[in-house]
Amino acid sequence: MKILEMIKNPRATVQNLKDDKQFANDRKKAVHMSKTFVLSLLRFVIIVGISYIILGPIITVVSRSFFSAEDVYNPVVYLFPQAPTLENFKLSWLRMDYVKTLLNTLGYVLLLMLIQIMITSMVGYGFARFNFPFKKLLFACVIITIVVPTHTIMLPLYMYFRKFDPAGIVSLIQGVDGGINLLAKRIPMFIMTIFGVGLRSGLYIYIFNQFFRGLPKEIEEAAFIDGAGPWYTYFRIMLVNAIPSVITVAVFSLVWQYNDMFYSKLFLIDSKFLISKKITTLQASIANLDQLDDPTLTQLYLYAGIVLTILPVVLLYVILQRYFMEGVERSGIVG
Repeated sequence: MKILEMIKNPRATVQNLKDDKQFANDRKKAVHMSKTFVLSLLRFVIIVGISYIILGPIITVVSRSFFSAEDVYNPVVYLFPQAPTLENFKLSWLRMDYVKTLLNTLGYVLLLMLIQIMITSMVGYGFARFNFPFKKLLFACVIITIVVPTHTIMLPLYMYFRKFDPAGIVSLIQGVDGGINLLAKRIPMFIMTIFGVGLRSGLYIYIFNQFFRGLPKEIEEAAFIDGAGPWYTYFRIMLVNAIPSVITVAVFSLVWQYNDMFYSKLFLIDSKFLISKKITTLQASIANLDQLDDPTLTQLYLYAGIVLTILPVVLLYVILQRYFMEGVERSGIVG
């Protein structure tokens, strides 16, 4: 019967076929849109969940730093204070000796950062461009410094700088078995950084190595033809081209040195040189000097101190964000 109808009315048959094809296309489009919507919704939920896990504590700290005593003991107040105050920041600023401590910290970490950039860039350039005995073995040692937890070597480091005696020189001069106690000073950090084993130095060497390997060798060959030596080529040509990696390492180094607690406690560095260590004694200082025994209230001052501590790092990242992301992409860290 259908065949007879198709023969008798071919136009209707063609129209029906077009309608069936349109229906199939609409169905495929609807299924595709449904899948896209479900995937987008799932992606949105995952991003929101991860963002909440990461930003939730920060939002809580920032919010509670503005809480007053009335807000703390008000069961209705959870995130937004009803009587916000800046007294928490004023007292934290005073007890932390904020300006002086911050300037000392910046001077300390900036000097370490500059040393790390110079040392790790030279080492990374050497691994990327020169062949020498035991090159692969030495680079493997660099990788080991990245993957081995620093806690596993904390005791040897402590004992080494507790009785610092390189090659037995101090014992030879003094005539007795001994050494120099470098603890409670910043010297151990500078010694480690100068010799390329400072905080995260292995990672920085790897970053520079990856970047220099990606630069064309024709740049150096042209410089050598023009009579430039290795040092001139490195400082005036290669290091200039490595600015994205320099900025990446500079931000990493500055932030990690700024937030360092492990080495500062291990070497007993004075808290006046590191604001991240100063914040650990803020509650005790306020409790003793201001006779404030309520830990709930002293915690509000701690929150204010934390906000003051992280503010310079946030400002640094906002200023250097574009260059930092470019450096990360070109350094081989991701991708």
